[in-house]
Amino acid sequence: MAPRPAAAVFVVAAVVVLLPPPAAAAAPPVGVNWGTMMSHPIHPSAVVEMLRANGVDRVKLFDADPWTVSALAGSGVQAMLAAPNDQLASLARDPRRARDWVRQNVTANINAGVDVRYVAVGNEPFLKSYNGSFINITFPALKNMQRAIDEAGFGQHIKVVVPLNADIYSSPENKPVPSAGTFRKDINTLMVDIVNYLHANDAPFVVNIYPFLSLYQNPNFPLNFSFFDGATKPVYDQGMVYTNVFDANFDTLVWSLRKAGVPDMRIIVGEVGWPSDGDKNANTKYAQRFYNGFLKKMTKNVGTPLRPGRMEVYLFALIDENQKSVLPGRFERHWGLFTYDGKPKFSMDLSGNGKGSVAEVKGVQYLPPQWCVFNKDTKDKYKDLPASVNYACSNADCTPLGYGSSCNGLSHDGNISYAFNIYFQTMDQDVRACSFGGLAKITTTNASQGGCLFPVQITSASVTVVPLIFLPMLVSVITLL
Repeated sequence: MAPRPAAAVFVVAAVVVLLPPPAAAAAPPVGVNWGTMMSHPIHPSAVVEMLRANGVDRVKLFDADPWTVSALAGSGVQAMLAAPNDQLASLARDPRRARDWVRQNVTANINAGVDVRYVAVGNEPFLKSYNGSFINITFPALKNMQRAIDEAGFGQHIKVVVPLNADIYSSPENKPVPSAGTFRKDINTLMVDIVNYLHANDAPFVVNIYPFLSLYQNPNFPLNFSFFDGATKPVYDQGMVYTNVFDANFDTLVWSLRKAGVPDMRIIVGEVGWPSDGDKNANTKYAQRFYNGFLKKMTKNVGTPLRPGRMEVYLFALIDENQKSVLPGRFERHWGLFTYDGKPKFSMDLSGNGKGSVAEVKGVQYLPPQWCVFNKDTKDKYKDLPASVNYACSNADCTPLGYGSSCNGLSHDGNISYAFNIYFQTMDQDVRACSFGGLAKITTTNASQGGCLFPVQITSASVTVVPLIFLPMLVSVITLL
């Protein structure tokens, strides 16, 4: 997820969505976003088994990596594959690149038994934070990919889409209601062309909506309007009643599509979710509150005031990713419904049948139960502490130490131990990663404190090994000392 500009009251920034699986005919089509930006990924086949155990029947990917996609073969789980933003230029420039991409990633995977339903061209390419980098190449890339899909004979079965962030439309500040919504002025003409092209090819509009980001970006945003339990003052707009920002944001898009000439265009929510750490409002209490309300809403098929009925959504995200960029915020690494080791963070009803239990990933192996902590006996070396902690947090995930996060209440020494341990675990518990010039030591006593987990890393299923680097790297990440 990239940095987001401030949003109007009804425009929620977008990221990725995870949906509950249809356990009965009345349940809506739900899926999850499956990202893989973690240092120690779980084997894809184990993740797929977990998805099936929870009734999740579709996933949205951010690439077409063979290691991940091949695990979906014969699983019955539908897939949205993706060509990342860094491939848009070549896809736009040369139709042959699109044909090659389809042959390698669509045809080959379908022949192997993968149920491919969508191909995403880019991911949120029109974000304001990209400064127009992809504005001139996204539509040509989309058209080349569509032609390649048609030429391969998949045009009726596989739809080409462009997942877009909710910052591409908004309502004016002096009239912050859905009916005033339009596409952003700088891309309005382009968006009208794109949505009409998609509509002509019977492809849906994919939008990422994040109520959490409305709250994060606006300190005056009403907290309860982010949730679905009706504990807020409603907003009225042309006879419609809005009790939550998700509905208001979605219907702002509906109005924008009406004004673009495609009032009946199908909409898929590509990402929607709530992070569990990394900010004062990112915690398991609020995440569970959000998902409980959202999943009940999906199960009831109530839709939104302007679009009642079934919705297709992808929850964001499946598993925490400790290597995502934190430029948008420290919460970026904590969107997962599941922790780094494949365990559900809280009970939720993915099935829509009132069942609160969620199956975890089976067969996950852990490194030995040992931790790296601050060695208080080396007082003569204290002058090296700031650089050592800074180095650890530059090469591992210290986001739980931030303001309002799960480990924010640690003592001075606790902060140091957390930084040393998370680096030690990230480096597969290599003894050299618990030295820091004598400032650290290994212990078999669990170093977790209160609500702050000092994790023991899992055995990575990836063939890629995280390198152990000892070069000086003094990039300031977070003030711990």
